[in-house]
Amino acid sequence: MLIGICFEMKKEDIRLKIKAQKALLDDSERKDAASRAFSLLERTAAFVMADNVLMYHSLPDELSTHEFISKWCGRKNFFLPRVNGVNLEILPYDRSTLRLGAFRIEEPEGDNTVGMDNIDVVIVPSVAYDRKGNRVGRGKGYYDRLLADTTATRIGMIYDFQLIDEIETEPHDVGVDIVITDSRVLFTKRRP
Repeated sequence: MLIGICFEMKKEDIRLKIKAQKALLDDSERKDAASRAFSLLERTAAFVMADNVLMYHSLPDELSTHEFISKWCGRKNFFLPRVNGVNLEILPYDRSTLRLGAFRIEEPEGDNTVGMDNIDVVIVPSVAYDRKGNRVGRGKGYYDRLLADTTATRIGMIYDFQLIDEIETEPHDVGVDIVITDSRVLFTKRRP
């Protein structure tokens, strides 16, 4: 069910509303939702055909990516972002090189960064999405800058209640091509 958030609702209000809803989930609900959502991702053509997948290393309030990465590691090449100033760098996933980085997110260490032109699919975290693939992030613009020029398929992963009616966009905002929740897959038709 879509949250009836009106268009005039500001991004910060959306962030507060979603944060409150996430706080109501127990561990079992979080785990079940992540399992259902990532099961849907596994069946998308974009994921099936991808060799190189840029994931996010989930925070406790996000759909957990940890089991999914472990399940597919070795069959897909996973990459994670690392904060470098106001931008994100992309590095290969290697559990042994993860260290607590910016914003208390585990990030890969090393100098072996890769360009976005090597990535087939980007799994994009967000606070909320609408049916058009517009997103409300955490407010720093990291993913907007990262995704601005990529040709990779962009897939947003969220709890179903994070799908809202409409999000007001700004010129620098970059949306996604597909939104996956724990109950559905929405193709946004952002691409021709």
